[in-house]
Amino acid sequence: MLFAVDVGNSHTVSGIFEKGRLTGDWRLQSRRDRTADELAIRYHGLFQMAGIDPNRITGFIVASVVPVLETSWLNFARSYLTKLRQPPLAVTHTLKLGMEVATENPSEVGADRLVNAVAAWERYHVPLIVIDFGTAITFDCVNSVPAYVGGTIHPGIGISLDALATRTAKLPRLDIDVTPEHPIGTTTEKAIHSGMLYGFGGLIDRMVEVLSRQLTPDQDRARTIATGGMAELIKPYTYTIDEIDPQLTLTGLEWIYRLNCAGKND
Repeated sequence: MLFAVDVGNSHTVSGIFEKGRLTGDWRLQSRRDRTADELAIRYHGLFQMAGIDPNRITGFIVASVVPVLETSWLNFARSYLTKLRQPPLAVTHTLKLGMEVATENPSEVGADRLVNAVAAWERYHVPLIVIDFGTAITFDCVNSVPAYVGGTIHPGIGISLDALATRTAKLPRLDIDVTPEHPIGTTTEKAIHSGMLYGFGGLIDRMVEVLSRQLTPDQDRARTIATGGMAELIKPYTYTIDEIDPQLTLTGLEWIYRLNCAGKND
């Protein structure tokens, strides 16, 4: 079994793979003060509820954009996953990825962005754009070489809602939980809902358009795959998202582990 972990700024998504198949997954808040011992307590309970024997976990890989939590996760794996067949693996640009990282400073590219690019390329083997709706919204581009060539980073929906509430005197903090009846909002709440959903939908379509001009100048646009917690929410307001895969990052982690540790886990 392989235990794969994607640590984001807001949430941590983890999963168990057995013979290449995802058999269990969890989504929890990313607490920066979480220690290795606390992770052990939390996941002991989750494993038990899912009927997973941690002694069958022979591989571990983590992709983290929170350095302190990456350390906690690696310490957890070293201390509590006693049947690992090799030291726990953390994703960096120096691993075998199946593609070149063709950016000016490969070391600064977020691990999750590399993992998503790898997973999407392995699925399609065509130039593509990956959109990840997390704390930030990221667009990541892979060309036909294949090479990860960079992308763009934007404030996420949650950040934008927080900014409206904290930086204005009269606008409330809202959750986006309803579909606007019309683009023109007739109340403050409806105006915020419409602005977020139609606005971010427009952002997605515009960015796919301009990135495709550079990435695939001989096509109308590049193939686009989306992931992240807000992807399903925004998709009805765009026309450029071809597919949504909530488990894209976990799938990429499993692929990278196999690429670097062939034969090291069942």
